[in-house]
Amino acid sequence: MRVFVTGATGFIGNQVVQTLLAAGHDVLGLARSEAGARSLAASGAAVQRGTLEDLDSLRAGAAAADAVIHLAFVHDWSHFAESCAIDRRAIEAMGAVLAGSDKLLIVTSGAAGLTGPDRVATEDDDVPPDYALPRVSEQVALALPGVRASVVRLPQVHDTVKQGLITYVVQTARETGVSAYAGDGRNRWAAAHVSDVARLYRLALERNEAGARYHAVAEEGVPMRDIAEAIGRSLHVPVASFSTAEANAHFGWLGMFAGLNLVASSEKTRQALGWTPTGPGLIADLERLEVPAA
Repeated sequence: MRVFVTGATGFIGNQVVQTLLAAGHDVLGLARSEAGARSLAASGAAVQRGTLEDLDSLRAGAAAADAVIHLAFVHDWSHFAESCAIDRRAIEAMGAVLAGSDKLLIVTSGAAGLTGPDRVATEDDDVPPDYALPRVSEQVALALPGVRASVVRLPQVHDTVKQGLITYVVQTARETGVSAYAGDGRNRWAAAHVSDVARLYRLALERNEAGARYHAVAEEGVPMRDIAEAIGRSLHVPVASFSTAEANAHFGWLGMFAGLNLVASSEKTRQALGWTPTGPGLIADLERLEVPAA
């Protein structure tokens, strides 16, 4: 199968490309830079030059493939609403090409914020009408007329260099010299190793089920205090509990998430796809932190 992958040179996308190629699929990867194009070509993938805002390039990539995995997103938290609007337009553009075909569109969403503070999110949970975040990848894709779409919901995806939102917790600890958590730190965040997540995308592609929602969750919820303590051990900095107000000041934009429960299960995903995570856990990776390349 020939698969068009957006975000093909990114943290998760690079692993997805390698996993697809190893399984015998052909990959057409979106690359916005010459360096990214060279990296994709060296891996054995074909290259589609363009960005998420280049809708003609996205349409061409979707038209040239048997399926699409949409991983790209503009991670600019200072202009998050605009990043979400770019994402929406990209999904709609690719969907217009795929409409009426048997081609599958797999989009990426988040497992956070689907339920209240006292319940674990499952694959059966719809995005609530009062969902606080402006990212609507899932809602848009599943509503596209005539498009066979499915969704992969991500937790904090990690290795020893990046860990989703926790990457910024690590960065703040490096900059301030203290690894902090909010309140008693008992709130939990779901997590999965990037290698397991990449394998899940391949399994979802090969299952080829429209309307499915998968949770790429290896650990249902890791307590934030445990996360802060692992960061503290790795960076050799003290660990501290902050009040909500202090956490907001300490973490900046990330403060709104610091005390939340971002938990999700993947029982139905594991049953549907035969997916069994085997990668290192979040704490193990945080205790072996590497400094990101410049």
